[in-house]
Amino acid sequence: MKVSGFTIIRNGVKYDFPIVEAITSILPVCDEFIVSIGAPDDGTEAMIKSIGSDKIKIVHSVWDDSLREGGRVLAVETDKALSAVSPDSDWAFYIQGDEVVHEKYLPAIRQAMEQYKDDKRVECLVLKYLHFYGNYKYVADSRGWYRREVRIIRNDKRISSYRDAQGFRGEGEKKLPGKLVDAYVYHYGWVRNPYTQQEKAKVASKMWMSDEQIKKVIPQTELFDYSKISSLKLFDGTHPGVMLKRIASMDWGFEFDNNQRRLSLKERMLSWIEKKTGRRLFEFRNYRLI
Repeated sequence: MKVSGFTIIRNGVKYDFPIVEAITSILPVCDEFIVSIGAPDDGTEAMIKSIGSDKIKIVHSVWDDSLREGGRVLAVETDKALSAVSPDSDWAFYIQGDEVVHEKYLPAIRQAMEQYKDDKRVECLVLKYLHFYGNYKYVADSRGWYRREVRIIRNDKRISSYRDAQGFRGEGEKKLPGKLVDAYVYHYGWVRNPYTQQEKAKVASKMWMSDEQIKKVIPQTELFDYSKISSLKLFDGTHPGVMLKRIASMDWGFEFDNNQRRLSLKERMLSWIEKKTGRRLFEFRNYRLI
């Protein structure tokens, strides 16, 4: 079995992406790893090269910043990276620049890839998610955060990145049939110094909105306001080993009072149903579990 990892990144240094941690977290289960770096280079390429693995293959790309509808540019760039995957790979393992997999889940992921390698009905593997917010001790627990997503796909050219690269679809935007793996992706995209997070929010919004929309939606302040969140819960687990150095260097503070949870009546009712039944009603899915 051959596995190719792949990711895209632009301005990873400037916006403090944990891209090195993302890559190294899944590198042990990959035979090669494609990193597509977007211009201009702020030192990201040197940072990637510092990992020092001969599995890593760097390709370069120029992003089309005119693709501002629905984050389409992210899917286009993801497909470019996917196209660089070796044709003899069985699986392609996608990870975004702010996602990290805990080392304790790698055996389960590897086992699932081996188990379903020859079962052509299985076109993808779905991983679970934890979304950290504000700092490294809180995770988002409202329904607005996706709890599962396709991250491992069969190396099939008919599969491509969907919409803003959150997931993948088949020809005709067909949902991929797949299996759920009992393994989590730790999403750290909402954990940065508030100044860097605000700068990143301003730039990222240009992938979805017009300049006029940005002025209305994105506060023109220097610091990101983490307090505008409806609900969080304390994280009671451990972080991936590759994240410990970054976590120790955290240089800002944020606290959330659980007595200030701001969920609507509808959200509270749906959350209650989910806790009782394990089912998330009206959940958006890029996949079809089989």
